[in-house]
Amino acid sequence: MTMTASSSEAQFVTFSLGEEIFAVPVEVVREILDYEEAFKIPNGPDYLLGLRNVRGQGVPTIDLRLKLGLTRTIPSPHTRVLVLDIPMPDRLLSLGLVADRVFEVTPFRRDQIEQAPDIGTRWRSDYISGVVRRETGFVVIIDLARLLTADDAAIMSSRHAA
Repeated sequence: MTMTASSSEAQFVTFSLGEEIFAVPVEVVREILDYEEAFKIPNGPDYLLGLRNVRGQGVPTIDLRLKLGLTRTIPSPHTRVLVLDIPMPDRLLSLGLVADRVFEVTPFRRDQIEQAPDIGTRWRSDYISGVVRRETGFVVIIDLARLLTADDAAIMSSRHAA
């Protein structure tokens, strides 16, 4: 369900990277797959793991931990790949996103979602579309279109076309 002026909540898929919990809107998630090694692409950025065959389509797969400046994902039996269709300004970008664990689809009320905090340092928070407080901590809602720079999207599109 897309968040509109008339709706009071939206659905999100929650997942973890280490101890941190993140979320993406459910409408961008095409499917969730078990982790398997991606086909390596030479000379790609370190966070671009390679291509993953998803129903006959080569989907670029990224290690979000590396993209966010964390340590590389060490695959475990819980590691999953979220296959996403991200609306970009000029097209729909299909992307695999490696997560340490996928939890659930959960609704967040609009009034639960706070703006990303300004912590006054050079920490990149422009990719955060909101934060939800929970008893166990925070859930960070990622704006994938802002997380991926124009250069990232161009790299993935050119690799995908290759």
